[in-house]
Amino acid sequence: MEILWMLIVGGIIGWLAGLITGRDVPGGIIGNIIAGLIGSWLGGLVFGDWGPIVGGFAIIPAIIGSIILVLVVSFILRKMGQKNNRSHHA
Repeated sequence: MEILWMLIVGGIIGWLAGLITGRDVPGGIIGNIIAGLIGSWLGGLVFGDWGPIVGGFAIIPAIIGSIILVLVVSFILRKMGQKNNRSHHA
């Protein structure tokens, strides 16, 4: 039950990060869960564990970490897409 709770909270955190940044997380629900889990881990490393804790996640650092992750991933995917578009038109 604890793992299920972590996946749900991780998915919500990833979804919020996508909503706040205005960018879709690739992979739908699974992508949101992965972004939430990895972003939470990154946020905890960088910002520590402070603020309200839900499902084992310090919510504020988790959301900040997930926002950073979503921005970085969307930037990388956009650059890869531009590179692929240039190679097809050359």
